[in-house]
Amino acid sequence: MNILEEIIAAKRQEVATARTLRPEAVIRAAAEACNRPVHSLREALAASPGGIIAEFKRRSPSKGFIHPGARIEEIVPGYAAAGATALSVLTDNPYFGGSADDLLHARRRTSLPLLRKDFVVDEFQICEARIWGADAVLLIAAVLSPDETLRLARYAHALGLEVLLELHGEDELCCLNKYVDVVGVNNRDLKTFRTDPARSFELVKQLPAGTVKISESGLSDPETVRALRAAGFDGFLMGETFMKEADPAQALARFVAEL
Repeated sequence: MNILEEIIAAKRQEVATARTLRPEAVIRAAAEACNRPVHSLREALAASPGGIIAEFKRRSPSKGFIHPGARIEEIVPGYAAAGATALSVLTDNPYFGGSADDLLHARRRTSLPLLRKDFVVDEFQICEARIWGADAVLLIAAVLSPDETLRLARYAHALGLEVLLELHGEDELCCLNKYVDVVGVNNRDLKTFRTDPARSFELVKQLPAGTVKISESGLSDPETVRALRAAGFDGFLMGETFMKEADPAQALARFVAEL
């Protein structure tokens, strides 16, 4: 079992346990009744000259702790002030050190679009995302079939949320559907966790015209980001580059200035 398979197995068990604590009918009703305005990730990226989606991440399976003492209350407002277009918040705890509280606290401190970054395999998690304050959810084509992607994306839209579909290769293009708002190309191989930005340059040529596109992972220098923008990308999801610094917001501000 590789690390991705291990994470997904754990995630399915996590959802099953959550259902025993909060019946699905209750959480669906709460999500459907939520009338909090949604901030469009797609529109923010399309309008932004920088397009940086700054990520709050304490740790990763491959690197361990990156910033163990990170406080969402400090970093999220700092990211917003430093020029982030949107924010990504990890809510997976066992592998990334995140939590529902991180997303809830982030929502209270910014009006920027918020992405719930997690391994979504069930509608239950999309309900959680709506309730916790997310504006968009991540769907990963590598762990979902085209039918599952369609079902989950459609449900996210029904709750007023946008969808970021993450791709890793041309074989996953079949997961694209009309409910996908933003397409992300992940430069990290989720089986080995190695990164290579060449993946973005290769796959961008296969994406439909008019698609709002972001490149994710393994981005650390303005030159690469400028080249990716010239290749057709509208945004860039970056976490470790900033989170490994003592002051992530200051690191983002320097990066934006260099762009």
